[in-house]
Amino acid sequence: MVGRRLVGRPTLVAGRASRSARITTICKVHKVCVLPGDGIGPEIMDVATKALTVAGSKEGEEFEYKYCLIGGAAIDATGKPLPDETLATAKESDAVLLAAIGGYKWDALPSAQRPERGLLAIRAGLNAFANLRPAIVPRQLADSSPLKRELVEGVDILIVRELVGGIYFGQPRGFGTNEKGERIGFNTDVYSEPEVERIARVAFEAARKRGKRLCSVEKSNVLEVSQLWKEVVIRVGKDYPDVELSHMYIDNAAMQLLRNPKYFDVIVTGNIFGDILSDEASMLAGSLGLLPSASISGGGPGIYEPVHGSAPDIAGKDIANPLAMVLSAAMMCRYDLSIPKVADRLEAAVNAVLDAGLRTGDIYKEAPGTRLVKCSEMGAELMKHL
Repeated sequence: MVGRRLVGRPTLVAGRASRSARITTICKVHKVCVLPGDGIGPEIMDVATKALTVAGSKEGEEFEYKYCLIGGAAIDATGKPLPDETLATAKESDAVLLAAIGGYKWDALPSAQRPERGLLAIRAGLNAFANLRPAIVPRQLADSSPLKRELVEGVDILIVRELVGGIYFGQPRGFGTNEKGERIGFNTDVYSEPEVERIARVAFEAARKRGKRLCSVEKSNVLEVSQLWKEVVIRVGKDYPDVELSHMYIDNAAMQLLRNPKYFDVIVTGNIFGDILSDEASMLAGSLGLLPSASISGGGPGIYEPVHGSAPDIAGKDIANPLAMVLSAAMMCRYDLSIPKVADRLEAAVNAVLDAGLRTGDIYKEAPGTRLVKCSEMGAELMKHL
């Protein structure tokens, strides 16, 4: 099964209550900023928006989609990875649905002008500081994992990653020359106490809604920034006596995710460690093509996107897996739009196509009852179940 456990948005600030309290029996037009992006993005976004529209219509919900440019597509059209118009539209929306960014075409650009800068900029522009990445192994795909079935069947992990701080945003950064005249590159990993506290509270709230277990991952035996992180998390933990708090170094956590993934319920960690662990955890299911993510803030719209990248090598071939994009739309319905019945319909449709043995190439394993399908075929089958 997909789409379990964390069924409500973690409490961030009191001002968010009005959004959660919406009466969904009254039809509302939900404004969604749609960012197809690059590579396979337009293909999977097409499937997701069609599925979302149909699922919404069954529950009396309507969506107003505003399509904007980001990443490489924006660079080609405007010279900027995040045009001002895109950010303005995102801020005026109820939520942002993003497919994928980047590609080989733009690899030679200076780092400040590359497509990925658009993603970092929209996260910062919306103050989307908390990234929620579920790593769930659907029972239908337990045999597709590179690990043994008994290790991964039933795995249900939520990784809460701090998203707008740490080494990806810290200053100073750049290139220079050392005292020997050698060229160097440098970055700064920095967190303030308030930044750590707010992400810790999101993680504790999430753990409280799940298995009441939270593991904080850092490298406090070496890094001062991790020592501060651990100190603040312990302090915040005193406000959540019902949640069991543990601590783990990043290198051990990376090993335990493969050795004993069922140990984890909720993981909270910084930007770079979260980036690595969430990608590693996603492969427990054998593919990135099934895992959604949410990047949320304390007040404005969240960003909902698949964990996978733009896959430029298969773009336009109609072989991409659209299911993570559809599940990202489901997360959007739960967390930002407060229409859980629409999310239920989308998740049920995904489970139905998996139960029917339909597989795109990334999750296909020849076995009785399974059938290899294209992206468009998977979309058509989803529509049947919706």
